[in-house]
Amino acid sequence: MVNSMTQDDKIMQVCDGLNMLNEDNSIPRNIRRGAEEVKNILLKKTDPLDVRVATASQRLDELANDPNIPLHGRTLIWNIMSRLEGIV
Repeated sequence: MVNSMTQDDKIMQVCDGLNMLNEDNSIPRNIRRGAEEVKNILLKKTDPLDVRVATASQRLDELANDPNIPLHGRTLIWNIMSRLEGIV
């Protein structure tokens, strides 16, 4: 089966996950702010796609390792990271 999703579609799917994280009030504010930063990094078309994805992955890894993040937030970040891996 051929995956017909474009890279832009995949980025938008990742951004949807980041929006979910950003809108969850049970997630600490610094994590939600970080999710918004990651979304802005991914949507910055002036940078090459591989650089955007690598930077976003690194930042998400930092957020996932924050000791204050609840388990469901960490799981969501891991899901977002796995989707990011499929982009490049």
